[in-house]
Amino acid sequence: MSDLSKNSITIEASADEVSKVLFDLAEYPNWSSAIKSVEVLEKDATDRATKVKMSIDAGVMKDRVTLDYDWAGSPSRLDFSLDDADLLTEMTGSYLIKDNGDDTTTVTYELTVGLSMPVPAMMRQKAERATIDQALNQLKKKIEG
Repeated sequence: MSDLSKNSITIEASADEVSKVLFDLAEYPNWSSAIKSVEVLEKDATDRATKVKMSIDAGVMKDRVTLDYDWAGSPSRLDFSLDDADLLTEMTGSYLIKDNGDDTTTVTYELTVGLSMPVPAMMRQKAERATIDQALNQLKKKIEG
């Protein structure tokens, strides 16, 4: 298993507002430049996406992936794991949503990626961190305007 990469950002919005954007997986291509397309394949009894096919282009990380989403930690956490991919062998991650009690929310994004080709750990971690930072900054921009 690869090492976990993570980062956090504070967003000027309530945790409910942040959750609403993060939990609407089908809308990711509208605010995340790395997510080119999303197709919801399966939903749970409460209409939340549980299996999603995505086309990802995050610089050196380009792939078509199918991710399984785990809503057990909702509304303060959303976990995902790789079901299938063309190139990736592992992709697990989480969004952790923390209400700061002052109408701001801290979002922590954790990500672990494994590749089918040999890539030095330092390069993989740099790509993970860049992906995380871009996703968090674009989420902040989407919510704050």
